[in-house]
Amino acid sequence: MAEIVKFFIARLNRVVILKRLISTLSIAITMGLISSNIFAIDVESGSEQLRQFVRNSKTAEGEFVQQQLRSPKPNEPQDKGLKVIRQTQGQFVFQRPGRFIWDTQKPYEQKLIADGKQLILWDKDLNQATFRSAGQALASTPAAILFGEVSLDQHFDLVEGEEHLGMKWVGLTPKKDPGVKGGNDLPYTKISVGMANGLPKALELVDGLGSIVLVTLDKMQLNVILPANRFTFIPPAGAEVLRLK
Repeated sequence: MAEIVKFFIARLNRVVILKRLISTLSIAITMGLISSNIFAIDVESGSEQLRQFVRNSKTAEGEFVQQQLRSPKPNEPQDKGLKVIRQTQGQFVFQRPGRFIWDTQKPYEQKLIADGKQLILWDKDLNQATFRSAGQALASTPAAILFGEVSLDQHFDLVEGEEHLGMKWVGLTPKKDPGVKGGNDLPYTKISVGMANGLPKALELVDGLGSIVLVTLDKMQLNVILPANRFTFIPPAGAEVLRLK
């Protein structure tokens, strides 16, 4: 874990566009929620490991570190590699289909909650809850990996990548939907997943501006029993509530 984080060195911005946050977090949760003792996969490709994970994971919880990095600017030293921008860390939990909590705890407290019908962004410092319909926000996005009950290959082309840091990397290319204007609406030009022994360990996202988001996950437990109200969120009394279409 430490070696992966040290390799990428990144941080995440607190002021995020909700749509981007949904896409990033949905993929990140999907790629990491599995116990190290669940699948004994030694020689299978990264793509097949990922497919088996999607087929077998029903619920899961664990910890995450999410980071953002960028290449050095022309006036900065060029020999120090990617530059740290921001970092957040916390815990996550999910349940198929359509429910998750991405609970950021450091350096500030913020939660993204999907209850199956709506998405809620709760910012404790601002005492503000933002509600948005989950259907359109999650449709045709990488969140389908987490929430969908269909084959992963229905939404993405999986491409085997190089093996490094002890992981087999898999590239995910969203398939174009002829019924959607513009094909797909993802903010990323590159999506890669690092698999090891059947475990999704890291997720790398690159946008059109060259910004890189790295998500690493740890202490994962698969198919845990969750209470019925685990994904219910009621804003505290006095909180500001925003409802977006």
